[in-house]
Amino acid sequence: MSVSSDQTEPAAEAGLQPRSEQRVAGPLRHLGEIVVHAPQTLRALVRADELWLVALAAVVGALAGCTVVLMETIAQFMHQVLFRLPPDMRLSAMNTIPTASALLVPTLGGLAFGLISLLITRYRPNRVIDPIEANALYGGRMSSTDSTILAGQTIISNGVGASVGMESGYSQIGAAIGSRLGRVFRVRRGDLRLLVGCGAGAAIGGAFNAPLTGAFYGFELIIGTYSIPTLAPVMAASVVGVLVERGLTGGKPPLNVQVPADIPAIDYLPILALGMLCALIGILVMRGATLIETLFRKSGVPGWLRPTIGGLMVGGCGVVTPHVISSGHAALPLVFTVPFTLSFLGLMVLLKAMATSISIGAGFRGGLFFASLFLGAILGRVFAGALALVTPHVVMPEVVGTVVGMSALATTIVGGPLTMSFLALETTGSLPMTAAVLAASVVAALTTRRTFGYNFATWRFHLRGEAIRSAVDIGWMRNLTVGRMMRRDVRTVRAEMTLAAFRRDFPLGTAQTVVAVDSTDRYAGIVVLAEAHAAPEEVERLSEILHSPDTVLLPQMTVKEAASIFEQAESDVLAVVDSLDARRVIGTLTEQYALRRYSEELDRRRRELSGE
Repeated sequence: MSVSSDQTEPAAEAGLQPRSEQRVAGPLRHLGEIVVHAPQTLRALVRADELWLVALAAVVGALAGCTVVLMETIAQFMHQVLFRLPPDMRLSAMNTIPTASALLVPTLGGLAFGLISLLITRYRPNRVIDPIEANALYGGRMSSTDSTILAGQTIISNGVGASVGMESGYSQIGAAIGSRLGRVFRVRRGDLRLLVGCGAGAAIGGAFNAPLTGAFYGFELIIGTYSIPTLAPVMAASVVGVLVERGLTGGKPPLNVQVPADIPAIDYLPILALGMLCALIGILVMRGATLIETLFRKSGVPGWLRPTIGGLMVGGCGVVTPHVISSGHAALPLVFTVPFTLSFLGLMVLLKAMATSISIGAGFRGGLFFASLFLGAILGRVFAGALALVTPHVVMPEVVGTVVGMSALATTIVGGPLTMSFLALETTGSLPMTAAVLAASVVAALTTRRTFGYNFATWRFHLRGEAIRSAVDIGWMRNLTVGRMMRRDVRTVRAEMTLAAFRRDFPLGTAQTVVAVDSTDRYAGIVVLAEAHAAPEEVERLSEILHSPDTVLLPQMTVKEAASIFEQAESDVLAVVDSLDARRVIGTLTEQYALRRYSEELDRRRRELSGE
């Protein structure tokens, strides 16, 4: 991963100031000492006492809540200006919008977005590291600059009507805030990953006015595990993020959902079936977005022009109904309250899936979090309505199907069955409804795992060649390389050396392993000292008893790759060379030491998770 500009320290901060600047700074030396020493004291407190870590997590949550409000305000302002909305009206809640606006705003907005992205790529070519990837591979290190750019692109995409949600931008900037503050306080690797989860969870909690949802979003999707020591920081961040959002905006009104007081056991059969159906539809949506992206790439259309074409297609869907453009926050309550016909609901499912897949495939920035909730709600209501038509009596009320479908499809695409179950709880306030949602979400997660194996984020990682299935930390394994574990005090001899000369120069007990090289100093094999001294008389040269002449390790290999090579070679020790072409010996590594270091790191991670 390339290091972004915000991960480096300028020369002035490192104490490398020119003499003239040092003279100017002289009168301010006392003030400078205060500025430097106060953070050191705070850093010590945060590292030594978990209560201060909780306080830092609360600060992260407050800042994340502020950014959510800011991003929402900008996007809504763009909707009102570009689509000429009435005051206090939301775009996706409109029944109709002028055809010219529906077509021109996403199209011209897509053109502007493409040109802005082209300019950004020229000056910031680094790929943005998202919170899941940062926690899985980089110990929670994220670029604040790149994350801010991505959040801005998400606002533009949503503001011009692309059918993408803002939640990915919320979690990105919230996680980046946690990462930045964690690095300012120089917290440990595990604590930095925790703060990234705090920031993302607080942002999601603030976006939905749901602290439990935000907290478990942080646990399930960003941190990757749940443990008692992480509960207080994540909950503090999420609660503070929600409180800040409520204080600045008054809080989002809850959905007006009246669910049954009890759900009969017989209703669980269609509920579980709906969970499985949502999993299959969710997989189709994820593959559809990838397929459209592939078609755009193979079409030869320049990358900066693709959002224009995608915007025109999304605008065409918006001409039919504005409910399917933008994120759909305001349209979701309509699915519960407005008596849409089944045919219109089916059309909305098709148009929303198309608009979302086209938006993602064309290059707009955003996520599928809220799109999956909206799609699932429509799908659940269609399922319940269709079931009522084919059964003599109502087996599952429409409101139950709507809530279950909303959560089950989001579980498939986003992941996190507990996250979606808590969202249902905080939306409806009903424990029986939450139990039904949890059952359907578990079925959806299990079906997705068995038939597809990924949610949308990890599916994108898979397409890039990254073996990431969750945010569980595997970055330490990449850092534990052969180059860090090998012994550099290697002893080498010529492969053509006589056995008698070798025995004279290396008596028993002087070394365990010696590496042989050829006349050009290229690796030739490994000499086992005991074997060399026990070799029969007919063996004259070392080249006749060399081990592993074709098997070597490279310094950049991870401990996992090294262990696999040791197993294949059936050798206790291997040589480390600088490259496969030059084959210059730079060290040796034993299988015993590699496995011991691997076990030590595993035990350290286990102790971190258990809070020891």
